[in-house]
Amino acid sequence: MLSTIPPVARIDWTALHNFAALRGQFRVSLTPRCNVACWFCHNEADVPPPLTRRDRTRQPRTRHYGADEFLTVINAAIGAGLKRVFFTGGEPLTSPLARDVLTGLRPSGPDGSYTLITNGTRVRTHQEWLSKTPLDTVKVSLHYFSDESFKAIAGTRIGIDCVLDGVEAAREIFANVELNCLLQKENAHEIRDILSFALDRRMPVQFIELVGTDFNEDRAASAVPADDIVRHLRTLTSDERTEIAGVGQGRRIFRVDGVEIDVIHRNLGRHHVGQCGTCPVRPKCVEGFWALRADHAGGLQPCLLRDDLRLDIKHLLDDPARLAEAVAGHVTAFTEGIL
Repeated sequence: MLSTIPPVARIDWTALHNFAALRGQFRVSLTPRCNVACWFCHNEADVPPPLTRRDRTRQPRTRHYGADEFLTVINAAIGAGLKRVFFTGGEPLTSPLARDVLTGLRPSGPDGSYTLITNGTRVRTHQEWLSKTPLDTVKVSLHYFSDESFKAIAGTRIGIDCVLDGVEAAREIFANVELNCLLQKENAHEIRDILSFALDRRMPVQFIELVGTDFNEDRAASAVPADDIVRHLRTLTSDERTEIAGVGQGRRIFRVDGVEIDVIHRNLGRHHVGQCGTCPVRPKCVEGFWALRADHAGGLQPCLLRDDLRLDIKHLLDDPARLAEAVAGHVTAFTEGIL
């Protein structure tokens, strides 16, 4: 379902600017398609690849944007005050638009950043043109460390060496390469190996407890708590702090020989706003409001679990100023609980 922005006499930018100041993310899904099918994927609230594999009638939304439209939306959002832009999918490097969008970005500026989130399998293939982008960070999802766990988690025959080579390819062209890893039964025996891999290369890594959605509830029992990795990190360092300010879930931050290791804990708090007060799915929500998601079908969504709050912005592409106002107005309405 798509909602539309009602006419307003004056736009209040406060909520959007506060969201940006709290390190809120603007997540741009270049495509819902992916070359693997991780069982836990929420696909930024589109239909995830595992569901489409099981039932071909379950297809993601039809693409409306070309590269120019994506760039219009991104530039309008940055002009409205959003600073941290993340490119997601699906797998963003499977999108035929990825090159034109990422090479067409304006410089991020001193307070902004562009981050590509990828499964790593296509980085080497696209390394040459990726080196010409203004990306600040590449974050590789490394939820596996063997062919066996890669197949069990992602339903693929691609070998783990392809992912690890993608990490190295990213490191060859970008100063900031990070890892993220979802904690689960299928990779519990490899978590310390993944940590050692990151520490040996002095790469930050983020270990994340599962966020449950309707898409992955049939395997919710695979989720494991972060207790074991936290205990292990405490044997490696005494440099630990807890961060619950800002948006999203709280996190424990460790520094091991100067390398930052984050552990995202579902019980450390979250950033709820006005719309969350009467939300019927709040009991299942462990994140609150931490990201605005722009999808390739022309929608803007402030909540992963509520696609009924998705805003239609396709009709505003010819008027970037009005588009920016629509973004600000939607965030204000969501924050005040009046959508």
